[in-house]
Order: sequence, then C-alpha cells, then structure tokens
Amino acid sequence: MAVPAIRLLHHAGRAGSVASALFMIVGSSLNVEIGERALLRDASFVVGAGEKVGLVGRNGAGKSSFISVVIGEPGASVRSTGNVAVRGTFAYLPQVPVPGGLGMEPTGFSHVLSARGLDVLDDALGKARTQMAKDPSTENIELFSDLEEQFRQNGGYEAESVMSRLADGLGLRQDLLLEEIDTLSGGQRRRVDLVRILFQGPDTMVLDEPTNHLDLPAKQWLMEELERFDGAILVVSHDLKLLDRSIDKVLHLSDGRLHEYKGNYSSYLVQLEADMSQRERAAQLEGREIKRLSTLADSMRGSTNRRARIAKSLDKRVERLESSRTEVHKRERAAKFRLPQPPRSGEVPFTVAGLAVRYDDVEVLTSVNFGARRGDRIVIIGRNGAGKSSLLRCLAGVQAPSAGAIELGTNVQIGYFAQEHEQVNPDVTVLENLDNSVLETETERRALLGMFGLPGKAAHQLPPTLSGGERAKLGLAMLAAGRFNVLVLDEPTNNLDPTSIASVGQMLSQWNGTIVVVSHDRSFVEALEPTHALSLPEERFTHWRDEYLDHVEMR
Repeated sequence: MAVPAIRLLHHAGRAGSVASALFMIVGSSLNVEIGERALLRDASFVVGAGEKVGLVGRNGAGKSSFISVVIGEPGASVRSTGNVAVRGTFAYLPQVPVPGGLGMEPTGFSHVLSARGLDVLDDALGKARTQMAKDPSTENIELFSDLEEQFRQNGGYEAESVMSRLADGLGLRQDLLLEEIDTLSGGQRRRVDLVRILFQGPDTMVLDEPTNHLDLPAKQWLMEELERFDGAILVVSHDLKLLDRSIDKVLHLSDGRLHEYKGNYSSYLVQLEADMSQRERAAQLEGREIKRLSTLADSMRGSTNRRARIAKSLDKRVERLESSRTEVHKRERAAKFRLPQPPRSGEVPFTVAGLAVRYDDVEVLTSVNFGARRGDRIVIIGRNGAGKSSLLRCLAGVQAPSAGAIELGTNVQIGYFAQEHEQVNPDVTVLENLDNSVLETETERRALLGMFGLPGKAAHQLPPTLSGGERAKLGLAMLAAGRFNVLVLDEPTNNLDPTSIASVGQMLSQWNGTIVVVSHDRSFVEALEPTHALSLPEERFTHWRDEYLDHVEMR
C-alpha cells in the first residue's frame, strides 16, 4: 500500500438536510498502516445519525490514526486503503492543537469565528464597507449587502453571546479569547478548541480526548452539552465517566480488528468479557476435538485400507475445524512500569525563593517560596492559567524566572516530563531519544521501550507518528533511561489508558526520589501518596491533606 487509496466523500449540507439519513459516517474494507505496523485490517463500521460512539483501545492501538483517516487528514506516515463516506458537516477536535489556531488572526476569538467562516466574512465585510463609503456605487452596495446577509445567516451578529455562554460553561475567562492563542496554557487552549467545536454546530463531531486538561466542573458541563447535541459523535477518550454517560455504542480497536458493542462503556466491558470468555471456551472445545480426531486418525494410519480411508476422512474433518476455528481476542495485560532507584541526592534537593514569572504585562507568579526534602512528593494544585506549568519549567531549568532563584542541593539530577512532550526530540527515532550513556546497548534500550509499551517496530518510528499515549510512554521511558533523582512532571498521565495510569501511579509511589507533579487525575494523585501541596495562585505550601484531592479535579 504505497499510496493512500481512501475514497472520502463529504456532503456539505446542514443538519436539517441530513436528518433523515441512516448514517453520518460509513467505513468499509478499511486498512490502516503506520510505519511498518498494521493498525487496522479490513474494518467496516457505521456511525448513525444521532449516535454517540466511543472509540476505545489501548495506547498505540491506532485510534488517532484511524480518526485521521476518517476525517481525510492522515499524516504523511499513515497509509490506508478502503472507503470512508462522511455525510454532512463535521467538526474535528485534535489531540494536539494546531499552532497559531485556524483563524485569520492568531487569537482565540478569530480561531473560534473560523469554525463558521466568520473571520473571513468579517474581514471581507469591513473592506466592503470601506469601499462602499469611498464609492457608493450599485456594485459596491450589492457586494456589501450580499456579504452582510452571509454574515447574518452564519450567526455573525450572535457570535459573541454564543461564545460567551460556551466560554462560561467551560470555565474559560472571556478576555482570554482575545489573547494570542499560543500564549495560553494547555488547559486554556483546550477550552478554546472546545468552544470552537461547539460554536460550529456541525452535523457530526469527531473528538480526540476532549476532556484532557479539563477540571471537574468543565467536564460535567461538557458532558451535558454532548448529551444535548442532536448530531452524531465519534469520540476517543480515556475518561470513563464521559464514555459511560455520553455514548450509546462502542467501537473497540484491538490487534488490528474493529468490534462493535451496543451501549455505554460499562455495558461494553460486560459484553467484552462475556464475548472473550465465550470465545475462549469455544476455542478450547475446538482444540480438544481437533486433538481427539487427530489422535484417532493417527492410530488408524498404516493399518487396513478401510481404516486408512477413515483416517483420511478424519483428517478432512480436522482441516475443516482448523479453517473455521473461533478467533480468540488477546486479553490486554496490565502494564507494569518501573523506574530505576535513583542515586542519592542531598537532604534538601532544591529550594525556591521569591520566584516570579511574568509574560509582558501579565504576572502569573508573584513570590513562590518552598523547599523539598529528599523523597518528598509535592503536588501543585490550582486553576488553569495559575502558573503551574511555568513553575515546573523554571524548576526543570528550561525557563528562567522573571525574579527569584532556585537553588539546587548536592548531587541533584532533574528529569523533566513536559505537558506537550517538548522534551522529546521529534527529528530522531524513538530509540534514539533514549540516553545511551546509561543504557549502552540497543538491546537494553529496546527492553526498556518494551517495558513502557513501545515494543518492536515502534523503536524506529519518529515520535510525531506515535499516538498521544505512546508519546507519554516515551517520555516516561526517557526518565527511566536517565540517572535522575528529582522528577518534575507536568500532566504525566494525559492520553494514557486507565491501566497505564494506575501503573504510573504505582511506579512513582514506589520510587525513592523527589517528585514535583501537576496532574488533573484524582486516581493518579491518590496512588502517588503525596507528602505536600503547593496551591496556586495563593502560593501556599503545606503538608498534604486528603481534602486536597477535591482541588485536583475542581480548579
């Protein structure tokens, strides 16, 4: 499959024109490969009108690549054949945001307006107004009138009020929509992208990890919006609450096969277990019968002609059984991650004194003061935009504070896990991203990648071709390949599947070094067993109390 061969059909009608359609997305004979890995083989699926469909599977199964093929935007390394038909308008929420946004200007406001083409229309309307003022000819007046009518029909005059409602629901300050989009935090940018999707009001939404970076109130509001949405939804998410509450069908991607289950996520789990158990029992019985017939046939060979004919007949029965044997789905094993025990640091690994961070006229941190003792596990809590990621970047040494100082103790080596995986070099392979000063042989580095769920052919892929969960696992593997005794972690469980999240929490709770972490995931923080909390923007450092778990989600 050297070149893409997907037939993608888009019909540009609005919701009313497709209400009677039986489906919004149909795929048939679909094959998807990335690098040397076959992600999907001969798959067929349907997303019906009004259906809410969850696409699930372990990290690296190919969910994001599958989505990219469905919307007709596969990456350069993705190869595909088959047919995909998409009816009506659709909106796509990518896992990784588009730098600079999609508007005519690099602001959140323009990015949102572009969902309905209002940024272009507004610009053209302004130019037409100016031209009409200079020359009120019939032609200029008609042009202005036509553009104004298009602007009105696309909801241009109600745009600000609609955006305000959506921003308020997602907990996004409205003034942030006027900021340059690339200056926003990960949580703020996620909210802007969600505002754009909801503002567009398409026939179908295709959402890749929509709850990443969201706090609990924003998640709850989003779930209600998705429930009220009368169009179709195809969503990739590891948020079990979202899947349980907001979907009515599951597509399970595993080992290159796509299987359909009716109902929500909890129902899917019950059906999946029943299906797998039934298949395993059937395969076991078939195996016993094949063994019995083969043994009987072998006992008759080389005997009389009559018994030889019976043996031959038995061989044919065995062949028929073998050709129609029940396919057994491999059970996904729980991931087990492990960090090497760190070299011993000084009793006080670091001290932060009077640290401030300012971006132009905006001061996000004023005077942060705290210190860590060896083995502390510090969780930073606070609302989006409070400066959590900025503080971590300063601790990791990748950003200089505007004021104040960070003093490192004796024998301190800091490992950094960035929210958007900036520590990963996108221009070299997965294998080459591992530090070979500690793991000197390729065999050792491959074994480490395998332990973090990146086995075999993934070692020679470039990081941009990995899924979000696989990039997170690569970042964790890079920490394991270094001799770090202080870990600075910014949302280390984003994009990870539930079993991997539990494994990362268990791994870090058993590690003897010092940890500073930002996380939205309550279960992960609970497993980490924190010792201290730093609250922002209050800049208050205290011993950990279990009541802070509520602050992890509600910011």
